[in-house]
Amino acid sequence: MINKYNDIPLYVQLKQIIIEKIKKGEYPEETKIPSEEELCGMYDISRPTVRQAINELTAAGYLYKEKGKGTYVSKKKETRDIHDYNGFTDSILDSFNPETTNIIYSGTITASMLPELENIFKTTGASMDFAHFKYICYLNNDVISYNNSYIPLSLFPDINKEVEQKKPLYDIFKGKYPFLPTRSKTSLEIAFSDADDAGYLQMQKGRPIIRIENILFTKNNQPVEYIIAKFRCDRCRFVFDNLKH
Repeated sequence: MINKYNDIPLYVQLKQIIIEKIKKGEYPEETKIPSEEELCGMYDISRPTVRQAINELTAAGYLYKEKGKGTYVSKKKETRDIHDYNGFTDSILDSFNPETTNIIYSGTITASMLPELENIFKTTGASMDFAHFKYICYLNNDVISYNNSYIPLSLFPDINKEVEQKKPLYDIFKGKYPFLPTRSKTSLEIAFSDADDAGYLQMQKGRPIIRIENILFTKNNQPVEYIIAKFRCDRCRFVFDNLKH
């Protein structure tokens, strides 16, 4: 119960109570918690105190709100284990898995349409075409990430056709192309979902996401794929387990 004579702020005490109820299963995943008015009555505290606790738990990913319906318990975050780390994202060339990946767009662009491509592939002043894929990744049937992949057609001229066949591409390309990736360079930052992100990730616009850029290289340091992946902060976390050689 809440102790009004405790030095701990009332909203913090309420947060701790709600978190404990979630952990014990008293508030199961995807179920509605008591309304603000009900919580006020249950713990004899003010509406602003309850609202602050709920807002902070929502921002932290414990809860989510549905307009006109109420506040619900979020699903437990899925863990992405990164063993012997060599890159974050699901790669079309390296680890594409058709069972957990849904390609929603396949096309081509030129390097001049995306400044990052000109910089990574050193194409300034030259014309270079890239295969462009948009795809959604799932974990336990939940949307985890929305990804854009760019692959030079000069190195992989049949990549669009191969991807459309929905086969494990590493097996297809092994022995066919001498450009399979062996190293990656990754950057990570917190960003906020725009309208497209929100639609693909099934979340509200403006919510925080994890934005990851990944460049894959061959053993000769030839860049072969550029990936922009956007992960839902409220549904996943990353665990690093790296073995030093």
